[in-house]
Amino acid sequence: MGRDNGGVTPAFGVYVHIPFCSTRCDYCDFATWTDREHLIDDYVDACVRDVGRQILAPATSVFFGGGTPSLIPAQGLTRILDAIDRVAGAEVTVECNPDSIDLEKLRQYHEAGVNRVSFGVQSMRAHVLASLGRTHDPANVEHAVESARAAGFDRINLDVIYGTPGESVADWEATLDAALALEPEHVSAYALTVEAGTPLGKAVAAGERPAPDDDDQARKYELADDRFAAAGLGWYEISNWARPGGECRHNLLYWAQGDYAAVGCAAHGHTSGRRWWNVRTPDRYIAAIAAGESAESADEVLDAATREGEWLTLGIRTSGGIKLDALPVDSPGVAQTLDDLDQAGLLDSRAGRVVLTRRGRLLANEVTARLLLALEQPVAPAGTR
Repeated sequence: MGRDNGGVTPAFGVYVHIPFCSTRCDYCDFATWTDREHLIDDYVDACVRDVGRQILAPATSVFFGGGTPSLIPAQGLTRILDAIDRVAGAEVTVECNPDSIDLEKLRQYHEAGVNRVSFGVQSMRAHVLASLGRTHDPANVEHAVESARAAGFDRINLDVIYGTPGESVADWEATLDAALALEPEHVSAYALTVEAGTPLGKAVAAGERPAPDDDDQARKYELADDRFAAAGLGWYEISNWARPGGECRHNLLYWAQGDYAAVGCAAHGHTSGRRWWNVRTPDRYIAAIAAGESAESADEVLDAATREGEWLTLGIRTSGGIKLDALPVDSPGVAQTLDDLDQAGLLDSRAGRVVLTRRGRLLANEVTARLLLALEQPVAPAGTR
């Protein structure tokens, strides 16, 4: 249900985790299952009850992630959405697999208040998709986007992955060209990472498949950044590009350390420095909600130092960066570290904000580590310098 609040409600998000998949990708270490579809109806019921039990603030954004949210019947997903109190104009995103979506389902989403869809494209080259363990046909991506437009969507994201072993630069360029030809409002491009315990991770550990090459991934990132910029998509977070006004408001909430609720198994929530996460499996989640119990598995309260560290880690990843005057530049090492990073071409702080250059984006983890180390140094007492 939408609610007009005059535009003054603080940003508050709701993340809904849908853990069902038809197949599991070789690189995926998310909380997803391919053998629990018989639980879908009970899971939807549990999510609806959980929403009524815990959500207090009207949502400015709702994000259905997974898993494959588009795998469950549209009426199930929209039942959960209908239970969430949200402001008028709230952003509502649903992640979709091109193979599990059609025009009718997209129309039902749109009529229920979904106004943004995100398609898991990963690659537009069949052999790269096969290497990732993906099952969709690249041709279905074009069909899915066309159906979304026909259903009324004017905010579409495409997720792509670069650096898959066996993916040539020409393959990546073909993926970029095909994705941009669909004129998305938003693109998320991620370097392939190898997670222990996944089929890909096991194959790499056994020497059966090569690990992604850092130089190859850096070159492909730069190619993507150039292509996206030429198409009118500006970077606003290391892995995200959007047309003006097309940024994902739900993700911006995360990066600003905002508050958000968790619905569904393995979902994470955050309120004023307290972070919590739900039980991991759909079976346990359903049982907890049916028993009238909280589905929370554990939580942590972030102290001031941890929150400051996360503020820097998240903020430095965005195009807005962090305010220079928010850093203790009089602390030993901070000013020198900023100067060193600037001289190395990794940071730009000329406009009163500390912002990563493109080279800095490629080395963001190193930049962040060096800044955090400098911040850990105590400020010298007055009069000692």
